[in-house]
Amino acid sequence: MNKKTLADVFVEGARKGWNLGVANILPNVLMAFVLIQMLKVTGVLTLMGTFFGPVMGVFGLPGEAITVLMGAWLSMGGGVGVAASLYSAKVLNMTHVTIVLPAIILMGAQIQYMGRLLGTAGVQTRYYPMLFGISIMNALIAMLIMRFFA
Repeated sequence: MNKKTLADVFVEGARKGWNLGVANILPNVLMAFVLIQMLKVTGVLTLMGTFFGPVMGVFGLPGEAITVLMGAWLSMGGGVGVAASLYSAKVLNMTHVTIVLPAIILMGAQIQYMGRLLGTAGVQTRYYPMLFGISIMNALIAMLIMRFFA
């Protein structure tokens, strides 16, 4: 019988957390920074901001904030990275980040979870749009609520 001490359990958990952050979260955040820089340099971010401005304005956000939602839909870490990148570029302020953070959590990583959870659980693909729609609606409602409290 292998009895672990509290220190052994702590070190093992810290090691697993470090590996999770370095191997899974950091690459997504880094990719989001690079993607936002590419969109900025090419002018696509400005075009997206202009195009989505009226829609995102309902939530009290600039149009460029749509890239946070797109990034979050692909990967929660990516959404956080996009939000951090837009904040550092002064496109988003703290109020904007506060509004969009619940949406990142509520609709984050749907593409990843489609394969990891829904596929392995045997959920029929005809239910995917409804499941995605519920998450997206929850995210939109959360942003509306946060607009008035942020």
